[in-house]
This record gives sequence, structure tokens and C-alpha cells, in this order.
Amino acid sequence: MTATPQIYGEIMSQTEVLIVSKGHAYNHDAFLAMFDEWDDISTTLVEQPAAQIILQPQHAEKYDAVLFYDMSGIPGVGLTHDESDINGQPTDAYRGAIESLIETGKGIVLLNHGTVSWPNWPLWREIHGSSFLLSSGEVFGENLPGSGYRGGHGPHPNPTFTLSPVDITHPVIKGIENGFSIADEIYIKSDNFEKNVLPLMRSDYSYSSENFTAPPLAPPEEQENWNHPAGSNLVVWANAAGNSPVIASDIGDSPEAFSNKGFRTLLSNSLRWVASGEGRSWAKEFRKD
Repeated sequence: MTATPQIYGEIMSQTEVLIVSKGHAYNHDAFLAMFDEWDDISTTLVEQPAAQIILQPQHAEKYDAVLFYDMSGIPGVGLTHDESDINGQPTDAYRGAIESLIETGKGIVLLNHGTVSWPNWPLWREIHGSSFLLSSGEVFGENLPGSGYRGGHGPHPNPTFTLSPVDITHPVIKGIENGFSIADEIYIKSDNFEKNVLPLMRSDYSYSSENFTAPPLAPPEEQENWNHPAGSNLVVWANAAGNSPVIASDIGDSPEAFSNKGFRTLLSNSLRWVASGEGRSWAKEFRKD
């Protein structure tokens, strides 16, 4: 007999999650297998550009949270799945849908390449809060080189590292208070975003330029001469966008991550929290600060 799911001491009703994907290869079967484990989380997977219709207010209202796992709005690389223009800007309709999403306080989770999407759309960076850059540029008032990566589809295997919680009392950390080890893709990015978000989990990996591959979409000259200052070890954080609670995570790329018990706990907690009244209340208070 399956126990009734609980979190924060309250009995949870079914959490309806819309998953948005496309634009980046991933193991569909391994990814979707994660959600079979949770009786209280129901998912609908939709790919871009159809997601831009489902995310319109009249359709999105049935969902408690949206999990963005697409890589969209990347200009100049031949991606045509997202209906963005040549400058990597969304259609007016999609822009309006996302603005409505955060105005109504819909819960949002972004994994891995979901934080890389729409680099030229300022609102998307406001949502995920990351300092990740596909090539050199300005982020949060500072000129920086493009962000590097390790593992994933690059020349190096996924590194193994341990994630440790910053605050063991946060609901997203429930069940992983002692942290967990994982092998997955990671990014090197500036720590200048940390002041704008709530840190949740840090990695013990060495965030030195020599341990990472240059940003593959940067111009050849930048890749050849690429060097990044010591990077942030913050891998999971909470943010508030409009009235929406947001959880963003650099990890979440590989089948090894999808089968990792600690990562599964992190993801399920994140989805439940951003869909909760507690999460929405936190977002409103965090914005005031």
C-alpha cells in the first residue's frame, strides 16, 4: 500500500507539472522514468514550439508548476524549434505567456540547459538568475568571458562531485540534509549572481578554468584564448521572478543524474515547493528584500 505523500507536515494533493523540452539532446526514457517514482506528481511533456501554445494563460492555468528543460532562443546556430527571431528574441505571444506565468506566481524549475536558454532575452535571466554566458559579455554589470562546461556532450567525461546543502532547513533539502555525490555535467560561471538568489547547494568540485572546456558557441578566437576566473560553486539556488518561486539547477543532464537518488529527491522537492503556497509566499517576501 502506498503511503499518502507528505511534505512540510502537510498532506499534498496531486501536483500537475508541465515539462517543456527540445533543443538539446537527452535520454528521454531515463528522464521520464524519474517521474514514475512519485505518486503525487503528474507530468505532461510538450516540446517547443507547441509549448508556446500550452503556456498561454488559458491553457497553463491547469498546471501547478513548469519544468523548463528546453534549450531555446540561441541565435546563430541554426535552431529553428522555438520560433525565435535572428536575434534570439521570442515571439510577442510567447513573451506575453511567460510574463503572465510569473505574474500569476506559477512555480518554475529549470534544469541544466534550461538556464542557458534565451541569452538575449533579459526576462529569462531574471527568471533563472544565473550568470552563465554562451560567450563573453556583460552580466549583472560585469564584463566576463563566456562560461565553460565539463562533461555533457563535450570532450571530457562527466565529473564526480559532492553537493552539500547551504541551509538544511529549507524544504527543497528535505531528505538530502547530508548532501549527495553525483556524476553529471557542470558549468563554470561568475559568482556575481549569488547576491541576487538564495543559495541551496554547493559543489566541492574545483571551479578552475583548466578543469573546463571553453564555451563551444563562442567565436573561435575567444575559444582559443579562453580563460575564466575562479568560478562559483553554487549549483542549486532559489530565485523569485515576479510572483513565482523558482528553483534553478546547473545539474540534470545525464542518465546517471536521472537515476541518482539524491538528485531525484532534489527534483521532486523542488517541484512540490515551487507549486506550494509556502513557495509563493516566500517569492513575494524575497522580492521585497
